[in-house]
Amino acid sequence: MRTVRDDTGRRYLLVKQSGESSLVRDPETGEEEYVANDRLSAVEGTSPLATAATAVPESVRRLLTAVPNDRALGLVVELADTGPTPVVDLLAAYDLCESDLHGLLSEFRAAGLVREAEVHSARGYDATDLAREAVAHLRPDADLGPDVATDDGG
Repeated sequence: MRTVRDDTGRRYLLVKQSGESSLVRDPETGEEEYVANDRLSAVEGTSPLATAATAVPESVRRLLTAVPNDRALGLVVELADTGPTPVVDLLAAYDLCESDLHGLLSEFRAAGLVREAEVHSARGYDATDLAREAVAHLRPDADLGPDVATDDGG
């Protein structure tokens, strides 16, 4: 499988190539269609697996690559739900030692998932909009707008 692009710049996964046309899959929708070969060109240096991953929203991909375990995911979820929280409260409320907490927060800051925040004159952290969006996508009851299909036919 290879990543290809059509003459409009849209990227696809090449499923099957024949003499006149190729079967391509849209990574965002999973739909397959035949496109004339003269409208397609190979995209060098792009893994087909990375192209397939574009089906998942960027915010969720960022979260998935930044969290190493359930506790780390829980920390992002808590910050997304509760808003800016002082570091001392994070240390008191959760089963993380200071070095583990600061290590995770540093990783999350580098990933753009949390930001430093001053809370009641104390140093704290808050989830970014990107993190809140990712958490919303991961919740099964999330209202993601009219363009996102749900299991109930909506």
